[in-house]
Amino acid sequence: MSERQASPYDSVARRWLALAERRQAHFIELADSGRWRLYFSRDRFDSEVRKAAALRDQWARLAGLPAGDDALDDEAPRPRSVRR
Repeated sequence: MSERQASPYDSVARRWLALAERRQAHFIELADSGRWRLYFSRDRFDSEVRKAAALRDQWARLAGLPAGDDALDDEAPRPRSVRR
């Protein structure tokens, strides 16, 4: 299979990816600290976490990077289960 060719918009997609990753990290921090309860109901928080992960994956694909759990670096925070 041929490799993906670089696009002139890759740098823009990578900047949006960085923003999506920061948003995802924010939700991870909210889950770890338990502060999500101040702002969200359980269902709404779960929905927002799924949206953040989907957006991150979408921007990763647009930037030509792997999406999903395979894309997480060893240094990147890994999501933990939400405390109840």
